[in-house]
Parts: sequence; C-alpha cells; structure tokens
Amino acid sequence: MMTAQIYACHHSNSAGVHATPAALFEFLDDLVRLGAHMEKPSMMMMGGSMTYTFDEAQGRAENSVIRMGGRFLGITLFVEEVVTEHYPPRRKVWETRGKPRLIVIDAYRMGFEVTPVGEQSNLRVFIDYDLPPAPVSRILGRLFAPMYARWCVGRMVEDARRHFQ
Repeated sequence: MMTAQIYACHHSNSAGVHATPAALFEFLDDLVRLGAHMEKPSMMMMGGSMTYTFDEAQGRAENSVIRMGGRFLGITLFVEEVVTEHYPPRRKVWETRGKPRLIVIDAYRMGFEVTPVGEQSNLRVFIDYDLPPAPVSRILGRLFAPMYARWCVGRMVEDARRHFQ
C-alpha cells in the first residue's frame, strides 16, 4: 500500500457556482481551461507563462500525465504531473512526479471537489505543497508561495464562477 505524501503548506478556496456538479466537473476536467491563467502572461508570473502537453487521456483519467513548461524571468520551468484521483462529478486530484523545476514551490498536490447544493454546486480548489529545498528558492518560497497559491486556486474558482454566470 502506498502512503500519501505529506506536504508542509496548504491553501484552498471555495465558492458557490451556478452549475450542476456534472457540468462543473466537465468544465474543470479540461485542464487547459482550468489552468488557462498559467498560459497567459501575468503580473503574478512576472510576464512569464506556461504551456501544457498531455498524454492521450488529456489529463482526464487516473494515471494520465500532464507536462507544463515555460519561462519565468529567463529561467526555464518544468513540471510533470500525474492524475491520482478522478471521480466524476465529485473529485479530481493530480500531483507532481519526479523533480519539478519551479521557483517558489516544489512538489505539490492540487485538486478540486464539487459538492451538490440544490440545483447548484459548491466548488473547492486546493493545493498542498512543499517549499523548494535550495536556500535562495526556499527564501523566495517563504515570501511568495502563499501569495502564488492564493492566486492560483483563486483564479481557478473565479474562472469557473465566471464561466457559469
């Protein structure tokens, strides 16, 4: 039996969404839409962005592989993720595999949970993460990882809410 990775840090964001759990899960299950905020240059990414590549399951099944790569202030970034839980229309979780090349966070687990509330849904998006081990990155992580985590999960929740308004 595999033991679950324990992460040092956590952040989540929740909101009501005017959609059925099935419709909301279908929207969120498309990681290109869910992670659209990462593909656009933004202040949080200091003008950088990430691009996605997927295996044949497109990140929509357990054990599906997602790769993200990009640049941030001239530094090449890369992370490989694997979907560890895929339970439509309730829950999806993915986490890093191997050694991520990121700046303010290291290994992480992300996911979302959809709970029916009448004709609507409650959405909770979360990230559990570790700070990078390298001294300079660890300092940057202590300063900026909480802000980045809030931004990332907040954007996912807000993008879903906006889509179904």
